[in-house]
Amino acid sequence: MQVIVDDLMQRRYRYTRTAPAGKSFHLDFKPQLTPKEMLALGVFGGRYMRDCRREFPKDWFVRAKLHPKGKLGHDKKLNYFGVDASQSLDVWRKKGWIHPQDPRGWFQWYCRYYMGRRSADDERQISRWRAMARHVAQLKKHCRRGDMVCRPVQRQALLHWAYDARKL
Repeated sequence: MQVIVDDLMQRRYRYTRTAPAGKSFHLDFKPQLTPKEMLALGVFGGRYMRDCRREFPKDWFVRAKLHPKGKLGHDKKLNYFGVDASQSLDVWRKKGWIHPQDPRGWFQWYCRYYMGRRSADDERQISRWRAMARHVAQLKKHCRRGDMVCRPVQRQALLHWAYDARKL
């Protein structure tokens, strides 16, 4: 199925969904959370995905913790761990992490990948996702299992990358 996206950041972008939603992931890509679960838990201070909701299933947004549209910035209180664990989009751009097809970055890529889009950027993004496993190892090394106050910024960052930091 071809999807045409019209939003503030991309004007018109087209892509084809070639895999069933939520299935046929790369063998090395095993996210623990779906985009819907991430939005309901509270990620990115509620900032992302506010202006492109029409592209994704409506039920993703029923319990989503989103910062009010029209308000600038983000709200760390909307994050599951109540801490700021994000860098600005400008930082991401300067580091070369943002590619034109997904101007909001990794999470937008993941939402589209989850919905069935496959692209030349998949390997790079999956590699970035795998690199986050070092934070899982650090939590296991330094925190007692279930101690949600131990390293909350690291836990929140893991949620941003579809790792379920509540289970560590």
